[in-house]
Amino acid sequence: MDILLATFNQNKAKEITEIAKDLKIGLNFLYLKDFSNIKEAIEDGSTFKENAVKKAKSYYAQTGLITLAEDSGLTVDALNGAPGVYSSRFSGEDKDDYKNNIKLLHILEGADRREARFICVAALALSKDRIETFEGVLEGDITDQMKGSFGFGYDPVFIPAGFDKTLAELGMSVKNRISHRNKAIRQALEYFINTNQHI
Repeated sequence: MDILLATFNQNKAKEITEIAKDLKIGLNFLYLKDFSNIKEAIEDGSTFKENAVKKAKSYYAQTGLITLAEDSGLTVDALNGAPGVYSSRFSGEDKDDYKNNIKLLHILEGADRREARFICVAALALSKDRIETFEGVLEGDITDQMKGSFGFGYDPVFIPAGFDKTLAELGMSVKNRISHRNKAIRQALEYFINTNQHI
């Protein structure tokens, strides 16, 4: 069964593909890069859910394929939920992970409260008018310096609850098991399979 994986981020695509492999389900992912005339969806929502739904609807409309999209990011309590939906653009439109991390650490320098969470909302477009959404959350804290070389995004500064190392130190196998994205994507794929949505 073909499903369009609606992301241009190759790190996310690889992560989601690994999650699907772990579920041992017979799905064939197609990728946006495989389509020559795809117009990138406009992500102007104020929540992760709004953006995930916008992407799912946009790419379903363009391809007619069952589409799995997601939107995710980091929310920090001391910053009233920022960077939130602006996580990838926190330091500018160039979406530079290193600059984003440096900016976050600078803002939180000396802060006592460092609680944060990763949130992912997956949106599964089964038809033009049917979009199912699923949420995954990973609680943790922001460290005071970047550590580790695995992963991407804010992984080098995020210590998940119950661990004493950053996601970038723990590595992809651990991250894929506990991550917000794993929780949301797993729910979406299991829903798709369990409800036999062969549309």
